[in-house]
Amino acid sequence: MNSAPASNAIGIGVFLFFFFATIFLGTTVRFWRPLFQRGQVTSATDKNDEWGLGGRQFGAWITWFLVGGDFYTAYTVIAVPALVYSTGAYGFFALPYTIIVYPFIFAVMPRLWTIARNGGHSTAADIVRARFNSRTLELAIALSGLVAVLPYIALQLIGIRTVIEALGFSGTLPLVFAFVSLAAYTWLGGLHAPALTAFIKDVMIYIAVLAAVTIVPIHLGGYGAMFSVAARHLPPTGSGHPLGDAQVIPYATLALSSAFAAFLYPHTLTGILAAKSADTIRQNAVFLPIYTIVLGLIAMLGLMAHAAGIVTSSSSQVVPQLFLAIFPSWFAGFCFAAIAIGALVPASVMAIGAANLIMHNILPSHKNSASGARIAGFGIKVGALLCVLFLNAKFAIDLQLLGGVIILQTFPALVMGLLPLRMPAPALLLGWVIGSVSGLWLCWMDGLKPLHSVGSGGFSVAISTGLLALGINIVVTLGCSLMMRGLFPSASRLTVPAEQQGE
Repeated sequence: MNSAPASNAIGIGVFLFFFFATIFLGTTVRFWRPLFQRGQVTSATDKNDEWGLGGRQFGAWITWFLVGGDFYTAYTVIAVPALVYSTGAYGFFALPYTIIVYPFIFAVMPRLWTIARNGGHSTAADIVRARFNSRTLELAIALSGLVAVLPYIALQLIGIRTVIEALGFSGTLPLVFAFVSLAAYTWLGGLHAPALTAFIKDVMIYIAVLAAVTIVPIHLGGYGAMFSVAARHLPPTGSGHPLGDAQVIPYATLALSSAFAAFLYPHTLTGILAAKSADTIRQNAVFLPIYTIVLGLIAMLGLMAHAAGIVTSSSSQVVPQLFLAIFPSWFAGFCFAAIAIGALVPASVMAIGAANLIMHNILPSHKNSASGARIAGFGIKVGALLCVLFLNAKFAIDLQLLGGVIILQTFPALVMGLLPLRMPAPALLLGWVIGSVSGLWLCWMDGLKPLHSVGSGGFSVAISTGLLALGINIVVTLGCSLMMRGLFPSASRLTVPAEQQGE
């Protein structure tokens, strides 16, 4: 390990203060939370439902930061600007994906919440088992959630490690620091910890981003000069618009697949199921597009880095190096704390969501054990640590997209399963197997890239591997359903489980 330079002492001090203050507030929430509630309150860690879903009592304000905050992670602040820095406008695919996903939340998630509340379900796999009465399909959905969330948590660990390295440390310390802080924060606080500190995280990121998009362009001569310099450094598109001809289809398919996958992950669904009502979810869906505006500003940090003369061989260091170059040490430390907390909070929800799958669906006989859920969450974080060590993706953002390939295979059972279609469990299971195997095999063949080229002769186009695998899954599922039972039953023959009827 290299010692931190003395000039970074103030920045390190500011970083440590905000980072550990947030962990302290989150991990002690169970002691002071009863002071703000009436009546007898169960400790936040007495029961697994409290530890893993916050008692299903989060209102619109907390749900706003818990659900919307999933869009402000290390994925947003580290990985998206890094991709923009390397590829230009292509990295902005994260913007249309968030625009697409909000109507999806409004239309689908209140229905899933109602089913979960009426049936006492805590996970996507719970809902699928109740709908299709298949233990095997339940395990398949749970396994998808577990595997998909590992590279996503790994991305958050990379985010924390990145800012620690930017402060002047190297070697194994940054990764050890990231892992231990995440493990302690999740173990002690449960879902109440990120629910509380998501507000702190978002406010800090707002301050950092608004300062960056205001001060950095002024320092660099304005937005016009910034775009002009960035254009000279980025690969030429060879067309009259910001996207190259070969980037249009990948851009569109990555945005679409990311939108479909966003709220299938265990952590995003955990935030939804923790809400106290279906109307709470609808209210949040109406206002969540505000996050897209800030996301676009964050993505532009990748262009600002070119104008600031940032040159780095590690794309993940683009934003930290930009902040160090432009801001005074103390404010750079504050921004780094915002990024680290922006990774810590969602990573905790991810681990909790995955732990819920283990305790409710893999080991259902232990589902009321909070201690078992903690151990399961810790095991998930160990798996994410292994992803950091052994998945050598070119861009950190690829880790999130690889998780999307896997979680998309739950779409037919979870979302299409809400439709009045006769899709038997064996057909869904076969579609899941073929879609998952196809997606993972293509990713492996393409060097862990989330895009696969298809075509014949002289024509070839790159398509999101997740969307391609999902298409295979749906074709297999619907084809088998037609052969087994017929896809469209008459209204008189259709039986909808009681928990799916109405709200």
